[in-house]
Amino acid sequence: MRQDMTQTDAEPRLSAAYWRLWWATGVNSIGDGSFALSAALLATLPRRRRRQIEHPPMRTAIADGLRWLVRHRLLRTLAALLGVNTFCGQLGNVTLVLLATQTLHLDARGYGLLLAGAAVGSLLGGLVSARVVDRVGALPALLTALATNVVVFVGIGLSPNAIVLGALLAVNGFVITLWTIVTVSLRQQVVPSEMLGRVNGVYKMLGWGLIPLGALAGGLVAHMFGLRAPYPLAGVLRGVALLVAMPILIRAMRDQ
Repeated sequence: MRQDMTQTDAEPRLSAAYWRLWWATGVNSIGDGSFALSAALLATLPRRRRRQIEHPPMRTAIADGLRWLVRHRLLRTLAALLGVNTFCGQLGNVTLVLLATQTLHLDARGYGLLLAGAAVGSLLGGLVSARVVDRVGALPALLTALATNVVVFVGIGLSPNAIVLGALLAVNGFVITLWTIVTVSLRQQVVPSEMLGRVNGVYKMLGWGLIPLGALAGGLVAHMFGLRAPYPLAGVLRGVALLVAMPILIRAMRDQ
C-alpha cells in the first residue's frame, strides 16, 4: 500500500519534469532553426570579389609611420609628452600597493576599494569628456587635464589617509581619460586614413615604450627615498615636460 502511494505521488512530478524538458528542447530547437534560417538567408546575398590589398613589409610600414609623425609638429610633441607621462605614471604606480598597505595601512579589501575609486573616475571621464571638450574646447581641456595630473601626482605622494588617496586616484582616472579622448580624436582628424594605422602604431610605441623604465626607476626611488617619494618626483617631471611642450601645443592646436 505504501509503495502504491509512493508511485502515485511520483507520477505528477515525473509528468511535470517531462513537460519542462520538452519545452526546453523545443525552444532550443527553435533557436537552432532560426540560426539555420539566418545562415540560409545570408547565403543568398550577392558575393563581391575581394580586393587584393598589398601590405608593405613591417619595417617599411614602421618607417612610413615614423616619417609622417616626425614631420607633424603637434603629434610628435604629443607622442613625446605621452612617453614622459607614461614613464612618470609607472614611476609612481609601481609602488602604489605598498604605499596603500604599508604606509596607509589598508587591508586587501581597502586596496580593492581604492582601485575601484580610480575606475569610477575613469568611467565618469568617459561619460562627460565629450561635453567638456564641446564646452571649453580641445586645447583647454587637454592642458587642464595635464596640469591637473601634475597636481594629483604630487598630492598622491603626500596623501594623509586612504580617503584623500582614493579621491586623488579618481581624479587621476578622470583626467587620463579626458587626455586620451582628446588626443585619439585629434589623431583621427589629422592623420590620413591610409596612414592612420601606421602612425598610431609608431605613436603608441613611442608613447608606451618607456613604461618598463618607469617601473624600474620607481622601484629604485622608493628603495632609496621611501614609498612616498616616487609620486611627487613623477609629478615634478610631468610639470617640467608640460611647461616645455605648452608653447608648441598652444601654437600648433590654434593653427589646426
